Amino acid sequence: MSRALLKNIRLSPTKARLIGREIQGMNAEAALAALQFMPNKAARIIYKVVASAVANAGLEANEATVSSCRVDQGPVLRRWRPRARGRATPIRKPTANILVEVAEAKKGGE
Repeated sequence: MSRALLKNIRLSPTKARLIGREIQGMNAEAALAALQFMPNKAARIIYKVVASAVANAGLEANEATVSSCRVDQGPVLRRWRPRARGRATPIRKPTANILVEVAEAKKGGE
C-alpha cells in the first residue's frame, strides 16, 4: 500500500469530500479517467494526488486500486471585509488536507 498527502491546499473540504467519496474503491485508471472530465476544482487537485500515489507505489494505473481517499479540514485563513459604518465582517477561506491510499489490485480468481 502506498499513499500521497497534499496539505493546506486552498479548497473547501466539504466540496472535496464529494469527489473523494466517488473515487474510493475504484480502479486507479478508471478514477483518473473520471476525475479528468469532472468540472470541479477539487477533481483537478485530487487527480494529481491519485497520480502521485500510484507513482509512489511504483505501479501502473491499471494495476492499482484507490483503497481510500480522505479529505480533512486544514487551517482556516481568516480575512476581514470592510462594511458600512466602520464595521467589518469576517471572510473564512478554508483549506484542506487530502490523503489518498493506493493498493495493488487483486487478481481475478485469488
